[in-house]
Parts: sequence; C-alpha cells; structure tokens
Amino acid sequence: MLGRISSLDAAKKIAKAFSVTLDYLAGETSEVAFNRRIVESFQDIEKFTESENEHVFALLDACLAKSKTQAILK
Repeated sequence: MLGRISSLDAAKKIAKAFSVTLDYLAGETSEVAFNRRIVESFQDIEKFTESENEHVFALLDACLAKSKTQAILK
C-alpha cells in the first residue's frame, strides 16, 4: 500500500482525533467513551509529578463523591 492508508488505519486516526471508539464511529454504540477535553487533560496530567497526580486524584475523588451523594439525595 505505497502512499496509501488502509480504511482501518484511517478509521483509527479519525476515532483518535475525535476521542471516540471505533465502535462509536461504526454506529455500533451510542456511547462516547471520553470527550476530547477529558482525554487532552489526562494526557497533560501524565506529565505531572507523583505528588501532583495525588492532588489531582484527591480532587477528582472528592468531586465524584459529591456528585454521587447528590444523586442519591435526589
């Protein structure tokens, strides 16, 4: 395939660009795995120190706990 890209490779690149799965692109699921902003943020977080990661995850855990508690109280 000189100078050409396979359909599967093209689909993978499109899925990656839009931060969705191949299943989503093919219409096999209506659920999007992650939105682009979340994916980009996690890519940046990967560059943090261990200490910075612990702070991020502590904050994330607190936000998730608050959200779950509010959902239960509704």
